[in-house]
Amino acid sequence: MKTYILQSGSSTLDGLKQTHLPEPQPTANQVLIRVHATSLNFRDNLVANGAYFGGPMKNDLIPLSDGAGEIVSIGTHVKRFKQGDKVAGTFFQTWYDGAMQYSRPAMGGSTNGMLSELVALDEDGVVHLPNGYSFEEGATLPCAAVTAWHALTATRNPVRPGQTVLCLGTGGVSIFALQFAKAAGARVIITSSSNEKLARAKELGADEGINYKEIPDWEKKVAELTNKRGVDHIVEVGGPGTLQKSYKAVAPEGQIALIGVVAGHKGDTNPLTMMMKGANLQGIYVGTTKMFEDMTRALTQSKIKPVIDRTFPFDQALEAYQHQTTSNFVGKLVITF
Repeated sequence: MKTYILQSGSSTLDGLKQTHLPEPQPTANQVLIRVHATSLNFRDNLVANGAYFGGPMKNDLIPLSDGAGEIVSIGTHVKRFKQGDKVAGTFFQTWYDGAMQYSRPAMGGSTNGMLSELVALDEDGVVHLPNGYSFEEGATLPCAAVTAWHALTATRNPVRPGQTVLCLGTGGVSIFALQFAKAAGARVIITSSSNEKLARAKELGADEGINYKEIPDWEKKVAELTNKRGVDHIVEVGGPGTLQKSYKAVAPEGQIALIGVVAGHKGDTNPLTMMMKGANLQGIYVGTTKMFEDMTRALTQSKIKPVIDRTFPFDQALEAYQHQTTSNFVGKLVITF
């Protein structure tokens, strides 16, 4: 079968190679999936460049956590799926529900991922696609959509109608968060360095946009837009580079969902402002299979569709990786087979 690997020790995209490997054989509890589409996340370039947690990989790895396809065969003990089902893999293969454990294998990182013609996955690490979803649309869900769902809906403090949500940037997580927040009846403020992206976000339902290049102190603009109260939820994908501004932008007893480190690992993270507001900072590391299943039912009912900026054919996977580094897109980038 055709596949891609990231070579062990990879510290640049030169380590991404197309190759052929034997077809995987599903165990009794696994399903064999013919992959039709995959999608990229910010994490995938970190892994390829040896900059993810743990540094460069010790072994060759099939990359990408996100993918969707059709089940072509099932193991003898599989009960929840049948041949022909349209499915997506989950980010964590053995985290069906309950508290997080860091020993759980993560696709495209600590275990092989989806950038391959065929993959064998555990039954509990697979979900049915929402009704009416294409493979390309389904491939965008496992990391970005589940993360946004967890941050706003499956959290201890879910978003409520009339609240205000701040989404940082216009990448996959933030755009899904915008869509989920609007479906919940919330007001959404979104940031970007591009007025074109802000205009696109408003077409998708954002109520206000802030260009953080033009307004570096965007937390002050948030205060202005909320009559100095701040926002109830912040989808914080920047990390230490933006946390201090988020501390100032969050409302009393509000919540910051800490998701990524797009703005870098350095910055002022003194939590005094949060303490004085009685606000909550919750770490979000994607989510469980059950969250994914709950989300697919909601997507079917709400008819929310992913925002796919561009698709690339399988043979141009490297170009997809390279395009992601430009940040010149809104939503998701997809690779098709």
